[in-house]
Amino acid sequence: MPHDVVIIGGGHNGLTAAAYLARAGRSVLLLERDDHLGGAAVSAQAFDGVEARLSRYSYLVSLLPQRIIDDLGLDIRLVRRRYSSYTPDPADPSRGLLVDREADAEASAAAFARVDAEGDTAAWDTFYGETSRLAERLFPTLTEPLLTRSEARDLVGDDRIWTDLVERPLGEVIDERFASDLVRGVVATDGLIGTFTDLDDPALDANRCFLYHVIGGGTGDWDVPIGGMGAVSGELERAAREAGAELLVDAEVVAVGPDGRVRYTRGGEDQVVEAGTVLANVAPVVLDRLLAAGATAFPEPAEGAAARAAAQPVAPRDERPFSHDGPVAVPPVVRERLRRLAEPEGAQVKVNLMLTRLPRLRDTEVAPEAAFAGTFHINELQTQLDAAFATAARGGIPSPLPCEIYCHTLSDPTILDPELAATGAHTLTIFGLHVPHRLVERFGNDELRARLRDAVLASLDSVLAEPIADVLATDAAGRPCVEVKTTLDLEHALRMPGGNIFHGPLSWPWAEDDAPLATPAQRWGVATAHPRILLCGSGAVRGGAVSGIGGHNAAMAVLEAAED
Repeated sequence: MPHDVVIIGGGHNGLTAAAYLARAGRSVLLLERDDHLGGAAVSAQAFDGVEARLSRYSYLVSLLPQRIIDDLGLDIRLVRRRYSSYTPDPADPSRGLLVDREADAEASAAAFARVDAEGDTAAWDTFYGETSRLAERLFPTLTEPLLTRSEARDLVGDDRIWTDLVERPLGEVIDERFASDLVRGVVATDGLIGTFTDLDDPALDANRCFLYHVIGGGTGDWDVPIGGMGAVSGELERAAREAGAELLVDAEVVAVGPDGRVRYTRGGEDQVVEAGTVLANVAPVVLDRLLAAGATAFPEPAEGAAARAAAQPVAPRDERPFSHDGPVAVPPVVRERLRRLAEPEGAQVKVNLMLTRLPRLRDTEVAPEAAFAGTFHINELQTQLDAAFATAARGGIPSPLPCEIYCHTLSDPTILDPELAATGAHTLTIFGLHVPHRLVERFGNDELRARLRDAVLASLDSVLAEPIADVLATDAAGRPCVEVKTTLDLEHALRMPGGNIFHGPLSWPWAEDDAPLATPAQRWGVATAHPRILLCGSGAVRGGAVSGIGGHNAAMAVLEAAED
């Protein structure tokens, strides 16, 4: 019997869509190729014999709306971090900028003065006051039908911040607003997370990335999930199962037809299911591959193929990859490189560490418990970020490597076994910037992983009073607790093409004024060229990060279409 909805992919967005639709009385089948649910939002024991459940991939929560938590009755607890960030001066690591949310005006000015940036104190307050007001207005719209660009601008009601974040390159704005190289770098990093771009690029990729990093929750805060990311996905899974959704693991989808047929393998057997609507919680590029396979598995009538060919994408995220099947008179290796250039490219390295204790800093005026409690920026002066981009664009590994660090266990020790927590042990998550996927081709994945491990630890050592190796815990086999995930590792583990954590280029959280918004799928930003196939993951408009927004919006489109 056909299902109302089949969902491809059991990441947090797929679980969100399944929960909403099952609660609305729809018959839902979710198919996940892995042996567990949650996608990138999972907790795992990364090191043998070490009783710690790390947020292996995603690690902080900002864009998950309270609306979804309330609608689905989720028991998700988030911890707001007191310290926003700490940034040691790379030229003199004995001093650094500690941004304390609880600091009064005098203490805040003194913190900036420590790094000779007292002139940027007022500019910081003004800029982030403007982004806060923008967040208050824009964030609630992410779980509503798309506004148009003009409607969004009117809603924001502040021409200066709109122009600066939406119409001018981010680097140009930062240079105009701030004087300190260190402060400029702290601001700029929110535009470069998982995004390989120059801050002054007129394509404004950095601006879109920055916007999503400052509007979450209507405040821009990034919170620590109690119990780790697995607790977030676990609650979504519970909500979906209790609502009646059927969730299958070890079920790999291999083909999708525009008519709603889905072929998958499970237990060594091929199976085909039919659905009124298929929700794709996979990257758009992966969906393209499944549709290509479906063209063979489920031949489409000629009139349907003609209509599909005439269909236009409704958002930048629907761009189709380069096809190497045409009569292009170039060598196969060049065709492959062209194809890869047209696919998403991640630009980061993720490193998980287990420590016996927090390391000492060269800055003796800031306690490690404060420095590591927020976002710890290392070698992220704006000039260093620019140099790192240039090095990586030439095919090199930046040195020093710009990194940001998060310590989950300072905010939430529950991910550790009580005995381990009592020893003073801590986890560190390190996110290295400007490491594009193209480096895999030059170095090979194993060599690249080893080089990036060394680069990350060296960058960290540059601001510590002792080598990080001295405080690394060891696993059951006596090996240092260091786990490195390259972009190719993410592609293999999570099916994120190119290791792109957003599934592709981010879109603005609104529709262009001339975009077609005639159908529910178009209005909710989840449309594809096929009416019965919708995006429900990070590849949807307003997708990206652990938010559930892609799943929520796809579910709303399905329910609205049923009312038409």
